[in-house]
Amino acid sequence: MAEDPLRPRRPDDRSTPLLLPVLVLLAVMWLEEAFDAAFDAHLDRFGIRPRRLDGLDGIVFAPFLHEGFGHLLANTIPFLVMGAIVCLEGARRFLAVTGVIAVIAGVGTWLSGPANSLHLGASGLVFGYLTYLMTRGVFARRLGYLLGGGAIFLVYGSILWGLLPSPGVSWQGHFFGAVGGITAAWIFHSTHEVDRVV
Repeated sequence: MAEDPLRPRRPDDRSTPLLLPVLVLLAVMWLEEAFDAAFDAHLDRFGIRPRRLDGLDGIVFAPFLHEGFGHLLANTIPFLVMGAIVCLEGARRFLAVTGVIAVIAGVGTWLSGPANSLHLGASGLVFGYLTYLMTRGVFARRLGYLLGGGAIFLVYGSILWGLLPSPGVSWQGHFFGAVGGITAAWIFHSTHEVDRVV
């Protein structure tokens, strides 16, 4: 049965401050960007390079890499806000949802991105959190989730324009991140599932 975010968290989650996972991931992004800028380390080269073996590691690294502080700042607020809402379900659920989104966004981008392109940034996760929060109520059949998803759509729904192909934008990362969010909502909130481990 889907976990109710309004209930006390599970015992194994109580030792983890509620927003710690979101803040840790965000801190890694900012520290990486600061290091890259200070030492001209060219860490962006570790992003996703579609259909190249040396670009597969980007599936793991790309969400932490950004093309400058402007790009990172644009992702920071929605990542923090929507990630925090997902965290209300507990740290383990947040990490599991993030993992599902990151893998689907990364693999989808690696398979479909244009040749000789480089994809990076946390926007795949942002789109994934958005669609996760918008659709979990459909799978859980819970009014509270549906209302919350509607509120999130009103605030951040305009970013869905980023799913449309646009020059210089990794719309593939956005699209597959969104697919990952819907998939995570189905996995963790489907009413057909009897029990949840995560």
